[in-house]
Amino acid sequence: MSSKQKTETHGGVIAVIGERELVIGYRLLGIDDTFIVTRGDESFKTMEKLFFSHKYTMIIASQFIRDYLPTLLRKKVEASIEPLVLFMPSLKGNIQEESISSLARRVLGINIKY
Repeated sequence: MSSKQKTETHGGVIAVIGERELVIGYRLLGIDDTFIVTRGDESFKTMEKLFFSHKYTMIIASQFIRDYLPTLLRKKVEASIEPLVLFMPSLKGNIQEESISSLARRVLGINIKY
């Protein structure tokens, strides 16, 4: 049974969009719906297509894509739980990770206080 089949039996399909290094890693894990993008305009169009397709329950995207999304789409993506969109830091350059508290606030709508 492939990973795609496993996720479909649990109610969802995962898509991955980003740089070659990120996408290939997820392909090796068995995720079939992967999209390599390297330019901002290409990443925006691909994200928009995936997000509004209603095919995916989770979209894993490179962090750089977030910066190319128009403000309205970025707000929709960040507030969405179906599909849930997770931004992964780039594997090269200046890595800026999202903190656990900001991820919980964005995804679950809760504040974690230290």
